[in-house]
Amino acid sequence: MSMLTPPGMGGKYRVTGAAYPRMSRPRRRRRIVLTVLGAVLGLALLGYGTLQLMNVFRGGSGKPVAAGKDCATPKPRAGAAAAASPAAAKPAVALPQPGQITVNVYNATPRAGLAKAVADELKKRGFTVANVGNAPADFDKKVPGTGILLGSPKTDKAAFSVLGTQLEGDTQQTDAREGADIDLILGDAFKELSPKETADKELYLLANPQPAPAKTC
Repeated sequence: MSMLTPPGMGGKYRVTGAAYPRMSRPRRRRRIVLTVLGAVLGLALLGYGTLQLMNVFRGGSGKPVAAGKDCATPKPRAGAAAAASPAAAKPAVALPQPGQITVNVYNATPRAGLAKAVADELKKRGFTVANVGNAPADFDKKVPGTGILLGSPKTDKAAFSVLGTQLEGDTQQTDAREGADIDLILGDAFKELSPKETADKELYLLANPQPAPAKTC
């Protein structure tokens, strides 16, 4: 055997001159790498296809459709807003002024001087106050809530609403009286009148109700 013969060849191959058998490395590792890359690419394509299919069922766009927002609220045009501004200067609902509402303030609680204190504050806010004192026997110590607005069935409902802006949690009742005056009967839950700023805001919203925005589908 020649010294140039690779071991294990058993003399089958003999290297003469510059010629010798070329030894190649197995290709199994390359095949595994290509198989893994193909699998990753296939999964990526499958995921992308699934995402596109979901978008089609959601409405055909790349963004999901939010629940409860199927209809779009149109934006007001600049010309329409300018045309509406003169009308906004006048109240949409005509309400009686506080000075046109006559109020009787009665105290149905054990707190002394409560009716007078509330009557004085209502006068400062422009209301016309007539009678001030303890509540009638039908209501004395029998009003657990904030207060009761008591008037005639013929009394303008807007007058009840205007007076009702001055305190929270009041209830409205009617009796057999003929006049347009309204009794404010203070109950056990009453603490104080609503702050004037809060009452003024409620009066403004009462005179200028905000319409719900129209939706187009």
